[in-house]
Amino acid sequence: MSKNSDLFSVDEARKMAESEAGQQLLAMIRRAGEGKLQQAAALAAAGRTGEAKALLAPLLEDPDARELLSRLGG
Repeated sequence: MSKNSDLFSVDEARKMAESEAGQQLLAMIRRAGEGKLQQAAALAAAGRTGEAKALLAPLLEDPDARELLSRLGG
């Protein structure tokens, strides 16, 4: 069952994650710490997106991560 949010649907998120840029970004996040990715996902699922973003902020400041995000459209 695909659940939609105000930002995008689960199907859209899955397509992004399965793309080449998405896979590269996920690999970068995993290298930064798998625990952080899981914790950020749990926070986001609980509606605490600000905390999730803050947890991943140091990684997302990386120029390579920013390039991948721009390729993903955000």
